Amino acid sequence: MTYCLGIKVKEGLVALADTRITSGLETTNKKKLTIVQKDGGSMFIMTSGLRSVRDKAVVYFNELTHTQTFDKLFQAVNAFGEQIRRVALEDKETLEKAGFKFDLNTIIGGQLKGDEDHKLFLLYPEGNWVELGEGAPFVAIGNSGQGKAILNRTIDENSSMHLALKAAFLSFDSTRVSSNNVDFPIDIALYKKGTFELVEQRYTQRDLADISMQWDDELKAALNNISGDWMEKAFAKLPADNNNEI
Repeated sequence: MTYCLGIKVKEGLVALADTRITSGLETTNKKKLTIVQKDGGSMFIMTSGLRSVRDKAVVYFNELTHTQTFDKLFQAVNAFGEQIRRVALEDKETLEKAGFKFDLNTIIGGQLKGDEDHKLFLLYPEGNWVELGEGAPFVAIGNSGQGKAILNRTIDENSSMHLALKAAFLSFDSTRVSSNNVDFPIDIALYKKGTFELVEQRYTQRDLADISMQWDDELKAALNNISGDWMEKAFAKLPADNNNEI
């Protein structure tokens, strides 16, 4: 399993991907965030699903970029979808006979030279896609259930990139403590609108241990500070203690 998250705000894009790979009882770390920067544009690719399908699709796509250029990001997304369908034709039947589900989901974000704005897409295993935008500023794939609450409560298209990255990490951290197949190190990609250049940073658990501990403390303090007056109607129905000796 994995946790990959893309956030689009007016200021730019934030991407986060964990590196935990679990296969049976074996656990390893492998990069899930791919950066493509060429021809005056930048994009990132993050995937969730079978690693073999991901690697093959990315290799095919990288090979395609040597001979084909894209002016707009949706064209590159279409091309990546074609590579997923190509891999499906080659491997899907064999994989499913072996008991593996062909389930590659992909987040692609960036801005190419023909795009007026930065873009964020979710690409499905069938090769079709949706674009994220106003009203839907983020998308997560993989083991994404536990981390969405903080994003839903804090992030919209007017949020700053700084707030988006902070919320992205806390979303990952909430997922990490609830699942043993999502973990550090994490890879971060940042894109500021109109710059056509992505930057990337890796963080280890040691790098962010203090932030995780602070988040734990802040949550406990917030819970203690929530008014409990509303609970008294329920607790008042409890029977009184009976201390009479028999």
